[in-house]
Amino acid sequence: MIFPFRRDVAFAGDEVRFSCMSEINDLYQEVILEHNKNPRNFREIEGADKMADGKNPLCGDALRVYVEMDGDTVKDVSFKGSGCAISKASASMMTQAVKGKSRDDAEIIFDEFHRMVLGELDEESEENHLGKLKIFAGVREFPARVKCASLSWHTLNAALHGEDIVSTE
Repeated sequence: MIFPFRRDVAFAGDEVRFSCMSEINDLYQEVILEHNKNPRNFREIEGADKMADGKNPLCGDALRVYVEMDGDTVKDVSFKGSGCAISKASASMMTQAVKGKSRDDAEIIFDEFHRMVLGELDEESEENHLGKLKIFAGVREFPARVKCASLSWHTLNAALHGEDIVSTE
């Protein structure tokens, strides 16, 4: 019998410890730290078709998302700014997830990501397009961090809809 979310369980003399949750947390931390240290698409796009500024007044995260469209396709997307590790990692992974996607597909991924971090989408049992972005599911346990993880997504959505600025407040 497996108890996947208990890392402190051991059975009489068993050296086996259940560490599924610990392994998920370790993976989450590794991914966040890697994307924070080496963010993908962390640059300006000269002549971007669309851009928007996003701010999270609660913790001071601030970024700008740049989008270059080719018709209805997100040809290129990038970001610049400063923020906590979760904010920067989410922005980095967001750019990878939506580059090359249609505007509609990018909006679907935004909606699914947002619902996931709010706890309104069960990423494991409900059909979705999140892929590697599922790593952020645990953020929903920390309401203040939901805004950090979703800032870049709201900023992308604003840019795609011609809005100049968005705030998580």
